[in-house]
Amino acid sequence: MTSQDQSPTALVTGASRGFGHALTAALLRRGWHVVVNARDADRLSRSVAALPQPTAVTAVPGDVVDDKHRLELARAVAARGRLDLLVHNASVLGPSPLVPLAVHPLPELLEVFEVNALAPIALTQLVLPALRATRGRVVHVSSDAAVEAYAGWGAYGAAKAALDHAARVLTVEEPDVRSWSFDPGDMRTELHALAEPGVDLSDLPLPEDVVPSLLRLLDEDLPSGRYTAAALAPAARS
Repeated sequence: MTSQDQSPTALVTGASRGFGHALTAALLRRGWHVVVNARDADRLSRSVAALPQPTAVTAVPGDVVDDKHRLELARAVAARGRLDLLVHNASVLGPSPLVPLAVHPLPELLEVFEVNALAPIALTQLVLPALRATRGRVVHVSSDAAVEAYAGWGAYGAAKAALDHAARVLTVEEPDVRSWSFDPGDMRTELHALAEPGVDLSDLPLPEDVVPSLLRLLDEDLPSGRYTAAALAPAARS
């Protein structure tokens, strides 16, 4: 059975905090229904309760690297009867503080690639039929570490580079589905604080300040490709 509500539907991973939470709030204000996930069930529940339209949210707690959980997300999408937007936002850094590749523990390296690159590909596979039906859009949340070499960011950057390339391949293989890599830039988030403990992040933008840049991708239905928040910011428009 599918929902009779035909409002646009998004699936946003890692939505209990930071950019995923801010984006979910913005989509809800626009009348979307949003399927969300996060590993911490209690935190996800509190996060959803704080959203502007919590009744328009389907919360599915779990880890994106878990095969059964990804199937649960796909079933939640099927219950909605449509999928217009998939946002691969869930991410992990690895050790905190960051460490050089030369001493990066292999188990944590595997987790970084599983969460940041492999799980997004696997989830896309499951919901691609729904995206084809709506000529939907996929956002791969990337990082400047995917294109620049920063000491300590090697594992995270390499995984995000793999995600960027997967986004480009999806563009070629699925021309009717928009595929964007979106680099939000440095933000004042818990993830960034874990990467650089003790560093003052007060001068960085909050996630909600960056969301309008991503919404411009949707509003203007820009061509598939890689975009940065700075280039899409309203002030950057000519």
